[in-house]
Amino acid sequence: MVRAPATSDPMMSESGNDTHARAIRLWLYAVAALVLAMVLVGGATRLTESGLSITEWKPVMGVLPPLGEDAWQSAFEKYQAIPQYRALNRGMSLDEFKTIYWWEWTHRLLGRVIGAAFLLPFLWFLWRGWVAPSLRPRLWFIFGLGALQGAVGWWMVASGLAGRVEVSQYRLATHLILACAIYVALLWTAQRLGERRTGRVPGRVRTSAVVLLVLVLVQIYLGALVAGLRAGYVYNTWPLIDGAFVPDAARLFFDTPLWRNFFENALTVQFDHRMLAYAIFVGALLHVLDVARSVNNGPARIGAFVLFAAVSLQAVLGIATLLLHVPISIALLHQVVAMLVLTAATVHAASVIPGPSKARSPESIVTDRAELLLKRTD
Repeated sequence: MVRAPATSDPMMSESGNDTHARAIRLWLYAVAALVLAMVLVGGATRLTESGLSITEWKPVMGVLPPLGEDAWQSAFEKYQAIPQYRALNRGMSLDEFKTIYWWEWTHRLLGRVIGAAFLLPFLWFLWRGWVAPSLRPRLWFIFGLGALQGAVGWWMVASGLAGRVEVSQYRLATHLILACAIYVALLWTAQRLGERRTGRVPGRVRTSAVVLLVLVLVQIYLGALVAGLRAGYVYNTWPLIDGAFVPDAARLFFDTPLWRNFFENALTVQFDHRMLAYAIFVGALLHVLDVARSVNNGPARIGAFVLFAAVSLQAVLGIATLLLHVPISIALLHQVVAMLVLTAATVHAASVIPGPSKARSPESIVTDRAELLLKRTD
């Protein structure tokens, strides 16, 4: 019996076979979908001012919501003791408190579900020997990021329980960008496990696809800073901001040390967010034109076009969010489309990066050689 040679792709070859790789890929996509859902629920939690409604971190017992009116009253009293209630929600009824509590409880429950949905199948795949040795460190790293995300989430919430009426914008941005990093890692790994048929792609196209992905991540981070500083409520005109396309430097950089303006000055943060949005739009446009001109490949062209379309839609929603004074529905849609842009950028970048081709069986090699000999004879 002749054994098929191992494929040159270690993640594919050592995962067993196509069935095993497909199962792992689908599992990663499913976990990525849960992470996407959690980011969106987190956005709704922030927009509804629900994130501080649960004032304790109980990784195990927190799975259960309050059971009975006494338990609900106890949770409500704990919320009434923090600055946000006294400054923003004084006089809130118990039923109104339950509404914001359920948002935060759902957000935390999704985090626990994601942990189980990743770890349990992963251990089963390891036990069955389906995971390539080269893939195992990457998957353990993703799991470690997920565990870290739980701690970062509580670190964020804790910043708003004393001395503030909202969470720190630094911690909010860290929490969001870490979730996005986990999402990208899941999608990227799943894409790279699949069979890629993108053909020849110029190096500049691959580079620009990766650069766009990085810029989208930076833009999401800046968006979190804008949200944390409520800058959209303060500067809600377009195309001018603070009366000019480029505000006066004295207002952009009045704080000291200089670096604090990029994180704590609402005008500077929103200005940076706008300028990077323009840069991403122009970059996505140039990228799709370059791909259309230089790449004879359907999937690559479709990926570039979908990315540009998503970026364009996001730009329109961003402007609408400002001009309409940040309504919850439009602001949440803006975050939804931000994740769609991130999805499109990740899938497109992963698909145009060249990877080892899939192994061919000895029979197919012999057949190809026979056909080549016949052609030469003819």
